[in-house]
Amino acid sequence: MIKFNCDLAEGGKYDERLMPLISYCNIACGGHFGNKQTVLEAVQLAIKNNVNIGAHPSYPDVENFGRKKMDMSLKDLRKSLKTQILLIKDTVERLGEKLHHIKPHGALYNELKYDKEKSLMMIDLVKEIDDELVLFVPPKSVIEEEAKNKIKTLIEGFADRAYEEDLSLVSRGKTGAVLHDKNQILEKVKLMGLESKIITLNGVILNQKIDTICIHSDTENSVEILEYLYSSLHKKQ
Repeated sequence: MIKFNCDLAEGGKYDERLMPLISYCNIACGGHFGNKQTVLEAVQLAIKNNVNIGAHPSYPDVENFGRKKMDMSLKDLRKSLKTQILLIKDTVERLGEKLHHIKPHGALYNELKYDKEKSLMMIDLVKEIDDELVLFVPPKSVIEEEAKNKIKTLIEGFADRAYEEDLSLVSRGKTGAVLHDKNQILEKVKLMGLESKIITLNGVILNQKIDTICIHSDTENSVEILEYLYSSLHKKQ
């Protein structure tokens, strides 16, 4: 069974339509977007739809939506991430539920593919907050390797983003980086979720186990894509 996840509470208009179609939601918690009210509303929506709730922390950079690396100390970054995660954790627990996972956002997520120092900081922070939390990680990443035997992880693939041959995401400024064609995305998702393979921007097919597949809520036709994936894959089961 393919388990979809989605980054939500980021100011989009379609959270209520996307939430029923996913297994995991990643809620923005004040770094790149969000505040107490948006977090509360997203958590309530997730509980209503019986969706696993995750924190989606990032560099504290609303202006650039967390998509640019910030020049800040590891100590200050850790402090900001902890504040963001605890905002959601406290909200979830106040409503009688439990935080399920953490998925870093944007530039930070991409850095964790290569940066050992930041990866070790992130793993240590997850363990400090709750060692039962699951961390979403990129495939073939430093953080995936460092997390082994330390914390639980799920390897994440992206339905609406293109990959380079090292399984890093193609830069958003490059042609073909973001996918919109629902049929193309369906074939990519079936390859990832059912055959454990990823096709790169250049057409190379690589073996890679994927545990959950993300659709970005800010992809222009995200609702159309996810509804199409959900209905198409459901018919196959």
